[in-house]
Amino acid sequence: MKINTAKAAILVESKQPLVVDEFMLPDELGVGQVLVRIQFTSICGAQINEIDAVKGPDRYLPHLLGHEASGTVIEVGPGVTTVKENDPVVLHWRPSQGIQCQPPAYRWRGDKLNAGWVTTFNEYAVISENRLTVVPEDFDKKVAPLLGCAVTTALGVVNNDAKVRIGESVVIFGSGGVGLNLAQCAAMVGAYPIVAIDIVDSKLDLARKFGATHTINSQQTEDLDSALRDIVGPTGADKVLETTGKKAVIELAYELTHADGRCVLVGVPTEKVSIYTLPLHFNKVLTGSQGGDCIPDVDIPRIIKLNAAGRMSFDGLITHEFTLDGINDALDVVRSGEAGRVLVEVTGA
Repeated sequence: MKINTAKAAILVESKQPLVVDEFMLPDELGVGQVLVRIQFTSICGAQINEIDAVKGPDRYLPHLLGHEASGTVIEVGPGVTTVKENDPVVLHWRPSQGIQCQPPAYRWRGDKLNAGWVTTFNEYAVISENRLTVVPEDFDKKVAPLLGCAVTTALGVVNNDAKVRIGESVVIFGSGGVGLNLAQCAAMVGAYPIVAIDIVDSKLDLARKFGATHTINSQQTEDLDSALRDIVGPTGADKVLETTGKKAVIELAYELTHADGRCVLVGVPTEKVSIYTLPLHFNKVLTGSQGGDCIPDVDIPRIIKLNAAGRMSFDGLITHEFTLDGINDALDVVRSGEAGRVLVEVTGA
């Protein structure tokens, strides 16, 4: 293979800073594997959950992280047909067209370094063909990682999970990278009102820019339930989209959902929640989301087309930028809740 070693941010121990160090790539590519130079990656809450082991003890330590990035194809393995050398690509965690390969066999300090079908906190990565989508050469490489998760998830949640219709009320808890795009997509399909909730005023300002008609700082609101019902109506909102994963917020989101409405949990919960399930036997719907059930090879080209036509914007979504060596500082910013989407320059454009 063309590249033998590369630098990566490695999760060595749960709840500890990542270790930035060199690792060894395999000697050759297997069926369906693609060698990609990672240019920019953004950080999703999923990586915070992995580092903090919210699902329990991590059986795969040490391992690599990241699932949304821009990159360039360096080399393709046997059987690969959807991408070729020098193609600009978006890396995504949702499966798409092409082969799903065996995960790569990396080595670090003489031992196995685990990785899945896609990782992005590394300069070079062996990626499964079905986790890559080709994008136009002139598409902004800094913006492209957003299409790997934040934007495509929001599009899928609005279209597929929540099934938002013209004139329906939408409440969005959390105005990070996904929440801002939920507001944008809800506005595109004609929802009204669109209420964004967060604890950071600057993020709420962004939410208005991206389509929210109303915003609420929950830390500055004594009775959030009443404040929301004053906007959407006393019977609750048609669609409630929860991105924080916090127990109290999930419970409030469910309570606020209209008896005939849908509550979509986009953020992964970190502890058990308590809800009254009787309404679920009638018309209320509570559902989780797996990336909005987006289909990357279908949805990413649509998003790029909308952006080129001026119908969809990414300006301002990236609020902080770091280098790979500063990735632990980047993770701290994500944890602070003050960011939209945090971008990490891995090898650059």
